[in-house]
Amino acid sequence: MNKFSIALLSASLLAPIAQANNFDDANDAINYRQSAFGLISYQFGDMSAMLKGKKEFNQEVFASRAANVAALAKLPHEGFIPGSDQGKTDAAAKIWQDKADFDEKMSTFENNAALLAQAAQSGDKNKMKQAFMETGKSCKGCHDVYKKD
Repeated sequence: MNKFSIALLSASLLAPIAQANNFDDANDAINYRQSAFGLISYQFGDMSAMLKGKKEFNQEVFASRAANVAALAKLPHEGFIPGSDQGKTDAAAKIWQDKADFDEKMSTFENNAALLAQAAQSGDKNKMKQAFMETGKSCKGCHDVYKKD
């Protein structure tokens, strides 16, 4: 686990997340958001495997993963600073050309992730699956438009 992953995990567990940044340069912002997305991907992948029957479904683990996604979903947005479309990134320049739409899509993802965490607490597998699908759609909706091919 690299220093950015450790920082992200610590921040998500120990403090409320603010939409502010203090990046020294675009590469720091890129590393930060990529680390956050990597952690989200791991959590999401584990939940997907449980819902698809590829892993034994464990309510406690699923709820923990969903809560982690809800906390982590707040992190990547702040890493999209001006100039961070350059370098080793899949972020399309269109993010900064249509920032309002991008911000709205990120907000939708954050909201859906929070609803997923809520559904996971219910114990109702159908609610969890529906919330999982909505969260996934919000990921894909952003990737389809704002991620380089």
